[in-house]
Amino acid sequence: MSVHRRIVGIAAGAVGLAAAGTAVEVARRNHAIGGRRDVTAEFGSLRSSPVSVITEDGVPLHVEVDEVTQAPTQRRWSRRGPDPEVTVVFVHGYCLNLDAWHFQRGAYRGLVRTVFYDQRSHGRSGRSSNENATIEQLGRDLKQVVDEVVPDGPVVLVGHSMGGMSVVAFAEQFPELIGDRVVGVGLISTTAGGLDVGRILLPLLPSRLSGRLTSGAVRTLRRGHRSVDTFRRMGAAVARVTTDVFAFGDKVPAAYVEFVDDMLSATPFEVVAEFFPSFSSLDKFDFVEVLGRVPTSVVCGTEDKMTSIGHSRKLHARIAGSRLLECEGAGHMVPLERHDQVTAELDQLITAATTRVAGR
Repeated sequence: MSVHRRIVGIAAGAVGLAAAGTAVEVARRNHAIGGRRDVTAEFGSLRSSPVSVITEDGVPLHVEVDEVTQAPTQRRWSRRGPDPEVTVVFVHGYCLNLDAWHFQRGAYRGLVRTVFYDQRSHGRSGRSSNENATIEQLGRDLKQVVDEVVPDGPVVLVGHSMGGMSVVAFAEQFPELIGDRVVGVGLISTTAGGLDVGRILLPLLPSRLSGRLTSGAVRTLRRGHRSVDTFRRMGAAVARVTTDVFAFGDKVPAAYVEFVDDMLSATPFEVVAEFFPSFSSLDKFDFVEVLGRVPTSVVCGTEDKMTSIGHSRKLHARIAGSRLLECEGAGHMVPLERHDQVTAELDQLITAATTRVAGR
């Protein structure tokens, strides 16, 4: 029997056992999710005219810019510090899209210039070649977005999960811009290395595959990615429960779970497989110290099952003068689950960045 057939057989067997043993549990959990108090957040409804940024290798990135529309006296900083003059660039995580920043976008809309974009192969952006599906390339993509959409003025970079890794890769490759163009950084539920890659795969496959088997299975299953996508759609109930368990810490409204699950499900498994090797080889903690030049906020939920709180504590320890916000009981999707806390911390970050600009 070929290696391919063995891995697929193991995966299918594991899924079958899991389905047989937990069908009642899945049904019970889905019922519980559906019964939670819902919210009226219209996820995906915040839009602005798109801009296309073409990367160095020709991939079109979908970018949206929210301009300032309100007078200074109406802005949330009117009692907290100087009027903001910065542009804040938000970078989303693995298998998500720019809509993941829904609450932050709503909070800052019209108050400060903000930029949101879909990373390559995600959302509405173009597909990357396999060889350029790397964290280093994502750092260069971020530089391209800044160059074209924020050609002048100071910038604050905010990244969640893989988006935070993109920010770290940016700092590694363009350290001269930290403290010059870049005047503040937010790192949310992210790391610069040492990942347990099996944790990342959990919400994206119907069963857990860990260690060497995980990487091998991803490479192998990539060849049959269309079948995997079909299986993921068929296992919608399992996927919903898995998303609830691994993306969140508390019992969030059903709309949150469905919103994240929709973003994950919309990401082709071929994209999952292309970026996956970058996580196991990620080792950039030696490059984060440069972020000590600017106000930096590190945020993570204490129940994050993807990039655990230890990663954020290590980032905080390596970045002199950084702030660490630990959101008690929250999971990986802390920008949704604890959006008030996250946005309040970003308020502090933007205020510190604008104060720094004013003091130049």
